[in-house]
Amino acid sequence: MPWVETHSLSFSARHGSADASAAEVLLDRLEAFRGRLEERFPIAAGEVAVVVHPRAAQLDLAAPWLPLARAATAPGSRRYVAGWFTRAKIHTLSPRALEDRASAVPGSREALGLAPLHEYVHVVVGANCPGLPPPFGPASFVRYLRLAWLCEGAATHFSGQSRLLRGAVARRLREGSSPSFPPSAADALLLGGTVFDLLEDEGRGDGCVELATRLEVGGSKRAIERAFGRPLREVEHDWRERLAAFAAA
Repeated sequence: MPWVETHSLSFSARHGSADASAAEVLLDRLEAFRGRLEERFPIAAGEVAVVVHPRAAQLDLAAPWLPLARAATAPGSRRYVAGWFTRAKIHTLSPRALEDRASAVPGSREALGLAPLHEYVHVVVGANCPGLPPPFGPASFVRYLRLAWLCEGAATHFSGQSRLLRGAVARRLREGSSPSFPPSAADALLLGGTVFDLLEDEGRGDGCVELATRLEVGGSKRAIERAFGRPLREVEHDWRERLAAFAAA
């Protein structure tokens, strides 16, 4: 299948000819999404290339850090590791391939459909926070894993995925051990967004942007306390109560 290109004002897409219509829809969604992020972030990255892969094997070959990130993710969450990012490029699966990855858990299909937006959030957060990748190298990938709850949490929250992942979160809580706070790299994709959601629901929407883009010398503990304006133990208590409600639903 030949590769072709589709362009919009801020993005270009490289994709198979069979995905031409889907690529046009995707670029329209990304343009609208960029406009929304532009209202919240100082920098909303433009001139971003999107590579749409029809199969997961092609995606992994094109983004060599992706298999390592997937390996660090808990098995139940790996289906949602469906793309990757560099400073000015997004790699994602085609809409048909994303649908094929979905589970029977409510919200799974819809959450996977937002995977390209998830990756674009990574690009925007990186553009606004030089301490976070991209670019990727051995040191920055280790930093990404250490702060995966923040990197993946911001991406799932701002893309709208985290609200759709509540069914998957509930399954994780029922089937696994009690998660750490903030979430470990293994749980970052499913649970990182719940930290940002809690902050947003407390009326601190601007704090979500600050949490995603301002690294603290004191690490994750200090970043969470600054964002919420209260001690870590209080935030953790409310976070665990929130998760318990998901598990009981």
